[in-house]
Amino acid sequence: MKVLLSAYACEPGRGTELGVGWNTVREAARYHEVWVLTRPDDGREAIEAELARNPVPNLHFVYFTLPIWGSGWKWGQGAFQIHYYLWQIQAYFVARKLHREIGFDLLHHVTFVRYSTPSFIALLPIPFVWGPVGGGESAPVAFWKDFSLRGKVYELLRKFSHFTGECDPFTWITARRSAIARATTEETALRLRKLGAKNVQVYSQVGLLPEEIAELEKYPIHEQRSSIRFISIGRFLHWKGFYLGIKAFAKANLPDAEYWLLGDGPERGNLEKLIQELGITHQVKFWSELPRNKAFDLLGECDVLVHPSLHDSGGFVCLEAMAAGRPVICLDLGGPGVQVTEETGFKISATNDPEQSISDLAVAMVKLAKEPNLRVKMGKAGRQIVRDFYNWQAKGAELDQLYEKIVSQQN
Repeated sequence: MKVLLSAYACEPGRGTELGVGWNTVREAARYHEVWVLTRPDDGREAIEAELARNPVPNLHFVYFTLPIWGSGWKWGQGAFQIHYYLWQIQAYFVARKLHREIGFDLLHHVTFVRYSTPSFIALLPIPFVWGPVGGGESAPVAFWKDFSLRGKVYELLRKFSHFTGECDPFTWITARRSAIARATTEETALRLRKLGAKNVQVYSQVGLLPEEIAELEKYPIHEQRSSIRFISIGRFLHWKGFYLGIKAFAKANLPDAEYWLLGDGPERGNLEKLIQELGITHQVKFWSELPRNKAFDLLGECDVLVHPSLHDSGGFVCLEAMAAGRPVICLDLGGPGVQVTEETGFKISATNDPEQSISDLAVAMVKLAKEPNLRVKMGKAGRQIVRDFYNWQAKGAELDQLYEKIVSQQN
């Protein structure tokens, strides 16, 4: 088939949205003739270099940016949002012209993975796939009491942004014109149904390349280690919930255990202060942000990933930990709540009582510290789930089946 994909963020060799964009379009091109709408600003050089090394004959890129305000996305977060919206409008006109020349069978919005901004290519008279899109997750209000003023303002602005996006008639049109709307989480699926999407499916946007899985599987699972080492990886932001992991670690009271924190961000000072107040400075070690392969090495030196994020649509690090054979302790929220199962870790309820969530996190830490056989069992199960469901090649095959099904239903 001839398929047109919209990928505002798209770059090989990257994680987050850029990696989602690149890996999705590359996998689609294994099965179909694919054209990709994207920006030239960030990824063009990397894309062309990758295609020179590993040509994909069925993959064609169409680069464009706003004619007057092309670099506006660099002017700060607010300007970035406006630039993204205007780029989506321009994408419609570029797509309409291409459709007249090529005659597409299917349209697919890939990135950004955001439910509250419309995709204007949905206006074309062709079957349209939306997503996976996320962003419908939010930190439970009971947890706001521990946020700084800055954190509370951030959450309020985020809620307002989602509200205004849901009021946009073009967001409603995008939802209602979608042949299928894929949500990264149950929380976003609920928002999509309220917008009028008739066919909603929960499906994670994240995945790992076969070579990444192979690299992570090289790290041995520590079966006979006398002590346990926990690790949290990510930016130090209030909604990442690392303060919950620290409090739980103190409550677990494991004298021989260590807790490593890898990352940087505005909350580091508050985390360091909390660690001192809890009297666990000698057990906690900070690592500054590292290249991805170095971060993998640190993950390989640890036994369990602690990821208590309060609203995370994706959660790449959870997949990486599972591929490395490390159990995951997370909150039963957002993307991690979709990826982690009872066989691969502990999903802790987080609704109305932060103290109960902290206690439950601590119980999970103690259980994994005292039962090395359980760590091994969960680690092996995690590796199998990543191979079966989160391998990009497997996701590509699934995407092909989805495309075929949608087009056959329209004929």
